[in-house]
Amino acid sequence: MTETDRRHPAARVTLTDVADLAGVSVGTASKALSGNGRMRPETRQRVLDAAQRLDFQPNEQARSLLAGRSWTVGLITTDGIGRFSTPVLLGAEDALGAGKISVLLCDTRGDAIRERHYVQTLLGRRVDGIIVTGRRTDPRAPLAGLGGVPTVYALSPSTDPADMSVASDDEGGARLAVEHLISSGRRRIAHITGPAHHAAAQHRARLTEDLLAQAGLELCGDRVQFGDWSEAWGRRAARAVLRTAPDTDAFFCGNDQIARGVADTLREDGHRVPDDIAVVGYDNWDTMALAARPPLTTIDMNLGEIGRVAALRLLEAIDGTATPGVRTVPCKLVMRESS
Repeated sequence: MTETDRRHPAARVTLTDVADLAGVSVGTASKALSGNGRMRPETRQRVLDAAQRLDFQPNEQARSLLAGRSWTVGLITTDGIGRFSTPVLLGAEDALGAGKISVLLCDTRGDAIRERHYVQTLLGRRVDGIIVTGRRTDPRAPLAGLGGVPTVYALSPSTDPADMSVASDDEGGARLAVEHLISSGRRRIAHITGPAHHAAAQHRARLTEDLLAQAGLELCGDRVQFGDWSEAWGRRAARAVLRTAPDTDAFFCGNDQIARGVADTLREDGHRVPDDIAVVGYDNWDTMALAARPPLTTIDMNLGEIGRVAALRLLEAIDGTATPGVRTVPCKLVMRESS
């Protein structure tokens, strides 16, 4: 380092630099980063991306006093394991972090009393908004006592249509799986899924039967196999289906744990996957899908995108432009060796 370098350190990145990179005015950049003003979500995201790329460091104390905000968002989850809430949280942080908004994570462990406690705690910290998520896609009752704090429900939509929710396109995901199996020549398709009272199991089962009927096919085994979200259930159900329908040539499973149990059973009983029988799972949980033999073709719920969209909707609501209703995020078919 030269003497000149020591006297003239690198200039601090300014709001003008962020605005120039994003291709917007300084005023628009300021509003996007402060969460104020109305603008297209794409414009806001472009500014946030530019700020992150330049490692823009705003004066936190000054902007808090100016905007009257805490620059924190609460995330309440019922998913203690983190299987579903962690990807949602990461997606939300991608959208919020560039604007230097911190996320306070609260795990209710499915306890209503703990949930009410966390709501009051977050309100006491004057959070700018709240994202609520969980481990199931079933609609849930809205939080009580929010006092007008903007709230978005991610993955588990609110039962109140006036609330803002972001959900996975469950029916679209089932369609991808069934159409994939039919297009690959499978005609004797069985469906093994979780508990019948779970919304995800109900939706996927209903659409599976509808799609098969539209293709002139019947569900193999005569009925949907409702049970647990477990490998053990996958093993038991696979053997039950094959006893009544030995010519089954495909299994569409309600999650990857069930699918792994099915694949293990088929291999142990001498069936080649996918040559004899194809297997498709749901969730794209790497721990299960990649460890299965063979690795599972599965449906990715796009949980990170659900979190990102929820965060952007929350920012819009903080701006005063809340749009009620449920917005769905498309699923993706992830092709692997099992089909």
